[in-house]
Order: sequence, then structure tokens, then C-alpha cells
Amino acid sequence: MPALARVAHVSPAHFSRRFKAVFGETPHRYLQRRRIERSMALLRDTALPVTEVALTVGLSSLGTFSRTFRDIVGSRCRAAPPPTARRPPTSCATW
Repeated sequence: MPALARVAHVSPAHFSRRFKAVFGETPHRYLQRRRIERSMALLRDTALPVTEVALTVGLSSLGTFSRTFRDIVGSRCRAAPPPTARRPPTSCATW
């Protein structure tokens, strides 16, 4: 964020306040939300394991991914069942 603030010629604190005023969330929360949105698409559209998806979107651990996913989506992410299993889709697969 300091780099973005420098480009905008404002302090990091001012940049953060203005960002939140305009977009309704802090720059950090925006980045987290975008990472989780991307992870939901990867979980839905690929066969990548959850750990690989977490690392792909820039989260450092499965624990961080799980906590952030739960905070933003409101439920835990579970891996989709194998294609031969006849169970309803998981919360991640429905998006």
C-alpha cells in the first residue's frame, strides 16, 4: 500500500482512509476479498487441491486461507467430492 500512496502523492494513512470512503472497505480487505473470489473460481473450475489454490492466490498457508474464506464468505470451504460420489455440491462448488 505505501507504493500506491506514493503514486497518488498522499500518505499511506490518507490513502487508506480515502480508499475506504470510496470503496467501503480497506485496501487490505479488498485484496483479501479478491483473493477469495479468485480461489472460489479455481475451486469450482479446476481440480486443484485446496492447499494449492491457497498458495496460487497468494495466501501463505491453508490456515490463513480457511480463516479468510470463512470471514468473507461466511462458511467453511470444503473440497468437492470425487465425481463418482453422488452427494450434493459443496459450498465452494456452487459459486
